[in-house]
Amino acid sequence: MPDCRRRTLIAALTMAFITAGGSASAVTLDYIGTYVWDDNDPRFGGFSGIEITEDGRRFHVLSDRTNLFWGNIERDVAGRIRHMSISGRAHLKGSDGEPLAGGYLGDSEGLAIDDEGQIWVSFEGLNRVVLHTNPDAPGQPLPRPPAMPEGNSNAGLESLAIDADGALFTIPERSTGPDRPFPVLRFKDGEWDQPFTIRREGRWLPVGSDFGPDGWFYLLERSFQGVLGFSSRVSRFRFDDTGVTEEQRLLETSALQYDNLEGLSVWHDGQGIRLTMISDDNFLFVQRTELVEYRLRE
Repeated sequence: MPDCRRRTLIAALTMAFITAGGSASAVTLDYIGTYVWDDNDPRFGGFSGIEITEDGRRFHVLSDRTNLFWGNIERDVAGRIRHMSISGRAHLKGSDGEPLAGGYLGDSEGLAIDDEGQIWVSFEGLNRVVLHTNPDAPGQPLPRPPAMPEGNSNAGLESLAIDADGALFTIPERSTGPDRPFPVLRFKDGEWDQPFTIRREGRWLPVGSDFGPDGWFYLLERSFQGVLGFSSRVSRFRFDDTGVTEEQRLLETSALQYDNLEGLSVWHDGQGIRLTMISDDNFLFVQRTELVEYRLRE
């Protein structure tokens, strides 16, 4: 079966399962396309965060080595990515105005851009969330968030999202135990709190998140299966002051179907909710940078 038909079938079966389970309204998930992206800049790669503008024509992407890239997207008449051009690059700076080194202090993971164009970045290693008023501005760290797992520098604040009211939401890549849910941490009105938790299931770990224009909280999770590579899944959640009130599983991929998807941007393309995901190639020649897109139609 051709690859595109196989992916569409997987998506259709996934959505049929959700609808049959009674937890979702009737929805359809359409595979749009996969774009393999490359550039000869030695800083290119390792992308763990992505933001797409509302018209789908511009992007920001963040590497896990504190490099931010932005530029333009060319699409065909069907809305598939045909070319991406980088128009700007920046090496994020610390609060002292000096470029951040990699490793413990510079493991940048989550990316969110607010309505004023300000850039928010979450870090693991030294777990923190930092504001950059523009790509070249010194970082302004928020107060340190609470309730962080201990003992693993590679299990910190992997995802970052901002809601319509400007509140920031971040999730550590690991919880305090394999049977413990993931704490969802929120920065709102100058303070951190934990409005809800998200279930933890087996090897699935949160790596990317975003609020969609529909108000749902979308979560990208990853499962690493050794020589079989990576699997990915996307769910969305509604929540209130008591916690999660509804969860819908939207997509679950097979091992090796895609590369190491880590970043998620959710936007409306005029026909439905578009999910754009980007892979982290870990700067390894055996991996690649992919942008994978699906459309969710109610």
